[in-house]
Amino acid sequence: MRSRLLIVGAGLLVLALVVAGLLWWRSAQLTDLQRAVGIAPPDAQRLSWTDWASVREELGSDVTASSGTSEVESFLDKGFQTDLTSTSALLQSASALHDSYGFSPASLEWELLSQSEEGAVILLRTPESFDFEALADRLEGLGYDPPESDTGVWEGGADVLSDIAPNLTPELQYVALDADRQLIVTSDRPGYLDQAMETVTGDGDQLEGFDDVVEATGEPVSAEIYSGDIACQALAMSAADQADQAQAEELIRNAGEVNPVTGFSMSVQPGRDIRVVLEFENDDQAKVNADSRSVLARGPAPGQGGDFSDRFTVDRVAAEGSLVTLTLDPVAGEYVLSDLSSGPVLFATC
Repeated sequence: MRSRLLIVGAGLLVLALVVAGLLWWRSAQLTDLQRAVGIAPPDAQRLSWTDWASVREELGSDVTASSGTSEVESFLDKGFQTDLTSTSALLQSASALHDSYGFSPASLEWELLSQSEEGAVILLRTPESFDFEALADRLEGLGYDPPESDTGVWEGGADVLSDIAPNLTPELQYVALDADRQLIVTSDRPGYLDQAMETVTGDGDQLEGFDDVVEATGEPVSAEIYSGDIACQALAMSAADQADQAQAEELIRNAGEVNPVTGFSMSVQPGRDIRVVLEFENDDQAKVNADSRSVLARGPAPGQGGDFSDRFTVDRVAAEGSLVTLTLDPVAGEYVLSDLSSGPVLFATC
């Protein structure tokens, strides 16, 4: 009997090791963007991604946490001029963060801003060498009230921010730290941040509905990712004036069938090409829309002015499953991501 129990126990141990190995392998295959979205609040509708390590690499910048403020500001200016950083929520706060908090775009690995009707949080990944105890000391010195638990909410507020610097983003009013996961999480609402931390620590619900679009977005330097509803609001031609709307309707009639998107992303890829991912209800819609969106993306840009060819050339349009992917080559000096991620955008219209 004892030998049988030993065999069963050994079998269970092997099974547990196999399952653990599979979970590790799956995690290792994920991109940083996928990992970040995996811990975003479950009600997120708009996600803004900035891979700060990739921005530094693209610009050939050697700024670090110990760089001077002027060096950090010069780095951010270059990032803005090359349309790599428009997705960040930290731009106006960067100097104060660098000087007072001890972290900033000069040292962070990545940033994900998550927005919903209920609130917003900023997820910030730090390098492995980051000193969370030192940050806790800094927060207390800046006027934040410490939490009762390691991953609880540091209570700041508008008055605390105004005492630190006049231009800090409101999402820095409340802060939570997770040293084990190398994460700093911030929000302008303490209750919403507390709920968001439940997802971060694995105790809350996860965000659903973004997996396919995020996977197709790849490993971008920066990206805007919308749910279908938000895409149809933010990119809608209804925001254009009447003349532009009339022109858009005529262009759509000539291009062919256009269906509503159920998901959307626009991103700057390494090398600075632009990738647009449109998700549809099914594969058939994707095939039809690959043709119509290809025509629209090569034509006039009502609501934006001029033609899309003034901003980019279309290198490739492909349908795969329920997704349509457009690869765009931006014209030098054009701010394609920052200009076209807020609409109205004819080729992404619902």
